[in-house]
Amino acid sequence: MTDPLIIPRAEHGVSRKAISPNAVKVLYRLKDAGFAAYLVGGGVRDLLLGGHPKDFDVATDAHPDEVYKLFRNCRLIGRRFRLAHVHFGREIIEVATFRGHHDQAEGENESRVENGMLVRDNVYGTLVEDAWRRDFTINALYYNIADFSVVDYTGGLQDLQTRTLRMIGDPEVRFQEDPVRMLRAIRFAAKLDFRLANELTELLPQQAHLLDVISSARLFDEVLKLFLSGHAEKTFDLLLRYGLFQHLFAQTADAFSGEDTYAERFVRQAMRNTDARIQVGKPINPAFLYAALLWPSVHWHTTQLQNTGMPPMPAMTQACREVLDQQISQTAIPKRFRLPMKEIWMMQLRLPHRECRRSLRLLETPRFRAGYDFLLLRHQAGEDETLAELCDWWTEIQTKDEAGRLAMCRPISPQASGKKRRRRKAKVKKA
Repeated sequence: MTDPLIIPRAEHGVSRKAISPNAVKVLYRLKDAGFAAYLVGGGVRDLLLGGHPKDFDVATDAHPDEVYKLFRNCRLIGRRFRLAHVHFGREIIEVATFRGHHDQAEGENESRVENGMLVRDNVYGTLVEDAWRRDFTINALYYNIADFSVVDYTGGLQDLQTRTLRMIGDPEVRFQEDPVRMLRAIRFAAKLDFRLANELTELLPQQAHLLDVISSARLFDEVLKLFLSGHAEKTFDLLLRYGLFQHLFAQTADAFSGEDTYAERFVRQAMRNTDARIQVGKPINPAFLYAALLWPSVHWHTTQLQNTGMPPMPAMTQACREVLDQQISQTAIPKRFRLPMKEIWMMQLRLPHRECRRSLRLLETPRFRAGYDFLLLRHQAGEDETLAELCDWWTEIQTKDEAGRLAMCRPISPQASGKKRRRRKAKVKKA
C-alpha cells in the first residue's frame, strides 16, 4: 500500500458550503468526540466533479455503538454491514465504521465468505484499509473535516481527471465477492459518462452469469437504481453491450433476438421517456417501468395464444401470468406492483373500444392515465400504424366536457346491445 495523496484545501474544490449542513454537524460531532471523521464516496466524487450530490456518507473509526451514543437521532441497521443512520427529518446521514479485510476476522459473526461471495462483513479496520476495501477508485476519496483536505489512496483523483471507472483490486475477485458490483459499474459509467477501464470491459461479459446467484429481491432494487437515475437509455445500451441485460430480463432479451426490431425499439423508447420525465421532475412508477420492460414478452405470448384460437382477453390474461411467474425468478416484483402492471397491460385491450359507456367508465378508472401513457409509448415505438388514430382520439376526449365526450363516443351497436340483453335474460333464467 502506497502513501496517500493528500490535497490541501487550497488545491481542491470541495467546500463545506456545498455539503449538507446535517452532514457537517455529524462530522464535527465525531471529530469533537475524538474520532476520525471523513466525508466519503459519491458525495466527495460529485463535489470534485462540480456536481450537487443529494446523499452524503460519513466514514469514521468510531464503532456503530459509539456513534449511537453520540446521536439521540441515530438508528443502527444491517447485518451484512452494520451501519449507523443519523436522522434529521427526512434526511439520513449514513455513518460507517472503517472496514478492514474480511480475512482478518476474529469470529464467524464478523466475516463470512461462501463460494467466494462475501455474505457478512463487520470487520473493522483503519482508514487505509477502508479505502482499499471500496469498489471503485473514484468512490474511495475522503474529505477530512479536521483540516479540509482530500485524501486519495487508490488513484481516484487521476481517474476522475481521465473520466475512467476502475475497480480497486482484482476485478475478478471483487465481482465474485459481490456480483452486483457489475451493475454498479454500469450505473456509474452511465450516470457519470465515464469509460470503463479495459480490464472491466473484458471481464463483464465473462462474469455476467454470476448475477444468477443474487437474490431476486436484491436485483429488483438494483434494477430501479439502474433505470431511475436519469440515464436509463445509456444504462440499457451498456447492459446489452456487456451481456448483463439477459441476466435481469431473460424473456425480454429473447424477444430482441428475432428479426423484428420492435421489441428493442419499444424498450429503448420507454427508457428515453423515463429519462425525459426524470429530467423535468416527474415521478416514475416502478409498475409502469416493469410493465414496459416486460411488454415485448407479454405481447409476443399473447399473439401466440391468439394464433391458437384463444380469444384476446383470456390470451392476455394467461400471457401476463406466465411472464410474471417467470420474471420473479430473476427479479422479484412486489405484489403491490404486479396488479398495476396487469391492469396497464389489460387496458391495452380495452382502449380500442370507444362505445359511450365503456369510454366514459375507462376515463374514470384509477389506472386510465397509466394505460393511456402506455398506449402512446406503443405508438411511439412503431408497434402498429393504426395506433395513431386511437392515440389522437383518447388525447382529444380528455380535453372535452361531458357533452363533448358524448358527442365523440360511438353509440352502442344494436348487435352488441342485443348480446347484452340475451346475457341478462340468461342470468335471470339461471336465478
